[in-house]
Amino acid sequence: MKTKLYTADGKQGKEMTLPSFFSTRVREDLIQKIIEAKKQIQPYAPSAVAGNQYSASGKLNHKRHVWKSQYGRGMSRIPRKKMSRRGTQFNWVGATVPNTRGGRRAHPPKAISMINTNKINKKEMKLALQSALAATVQEKYLTKRYETLANEKITNLPFIVEAKFLGLKTKEMVKTLKTMFGEALSKVAFKKKSIRAGIGKLRGRKYKKSLGVLIVVGNEEKLKVKEFDVVNANKLSINDLANGGAGRLTIYTENAIKDLEAKFK
Repeated sequence: MKTKLYTADGKQGKEMTLPSFFSTRVREDLIQKIIEAKKQIQPYAPSAVAGNQYSASGKLNHKRHVWKSQYGRGMSRIPRKKMSRRGTQFNWVGATVPNTRGGRRAHPPKAISMINTNKINKKEMKLALQSALAATVQEKYLTKRYETLANEKITNLPFIVEAKFLGLKTKEMVKTLKTMFGEALSKVAFKKKSIRAGIGKLRGRKYKKSLGVLIVVGNEEKLKVKEFDVVNANKLSINDLANGGAGRLTIYTENAIKDLEAKFK
């Protein structure tokens, strides 16, 4: 599979041969399996000793003539902590158990249950990552992922740029990308932030953000920009490429292609 390399000004330059993994059959089932396995929740739980940090006796009973008895006091059989004592007379309050003031929770969330322990086969992981990479260079997956591109014809995939592209200033970089993408792709290439229409904006999710284009750089390359997501070829994952569907709009540098090829040898 051959393609044209884009120059720093956004025009097509020399021809290059793509690595074989870009021609892999896209296994959407595998991609989805890996994404589900990688889902993580921030573990949360109350303190293990919350509501249980004082001495409360759970051995009180209703028998007669027993020291520390609850007999005749109209008291329920729950653990008590002593507030004060005078001989065999006690001033105490319920403690520890969930139905008392300041007691521990009955069934608190447990952090151990939120730690992802799903295992993934190495061969499946490799094939899924190659599938996600292959989807980024195929028109049908790009138009399937982005609704606004459903009726558009995209013929200039994939987007591979020369190393000089990373040396551009942000304004120049945006100008180059607009030249590369054209009007249709430019609508989804840049991050957008908007205020949510519904009541969700009162519930901690006021803003909606789009992902925008992903730029994959080589292992020795660096790019710091807020306008785009940037990831190193060695750290590239399925969550970067296909979280939300296979076929994310992606740009690769020439060195990133070489590093990816070396990775899958």
